[in-house]
Amino acid sequence: MLLKVAELSDIDDVLELHYKYQVDSIKEEDKKDGFVTTAFTKEQLTRLINKEQGLFIAKLGEQVVAYVMCASWKYWSAWPMFIHMKKDLPNLEYLGQTLSAENSYQYGPVCIDKSVRGKQVLERIFEYARVHMAKKYPILVTFINKINPRSYEAHTRKLGLEVIQEFEFNNNQYYELVYDTSKEVKI
Repeated sequence: MLLKVAELSDIDDVLELHYKYQVDSIKEEDKKDGFVTTAFTKEQLTRLINKEQGLFIAKLGEQVVAYVMCASWKYWSAWPMFIHMKKDLPNLEYLGQTLSAENSYQYGPVCIDKSVRGKQVLERIFEYARVHMAKKYPILVTFINKINPRSYEAHTRKLGLEVIQEFEFNNNQYYELVYDTSKEVKI
């Protein structure tokens, strides 16, 4: 399996994987195994690659089988959910410091094709992205919808993310989680 920072030529393959598991287009029978809530356009992924170098992918042969997105709060400011989370950062403390747009970044979404789930792809792509993002930020911040227990279990049990708070946004309930980017994930 090849792990890499995505290039513009990878966008169509990423969007194909994304569409398979995005909440608005996922097959009903696959929802129980996890889903991605945020929709993305080709232009947004182009910006993520060009401005942030924040799209990480796993490939088997020519097929993209997983991705994770990581970016600054500035990048995510196009979405109301992330504006809400960013405004609340000063009310949260982790690793002895108040969270801010300068010392943290937003991790996710992450998407793993069901053909490779349970084969440590999550751990590998998370670790790959963590190493890259740790160069700029000491703290990872993310959220998981409470109706997505598979993602919650994977991120807390397998990766060690910690719940820092729970919140409501747009009539949905979420866990907000954090991670110390200096901590290596054991694979």
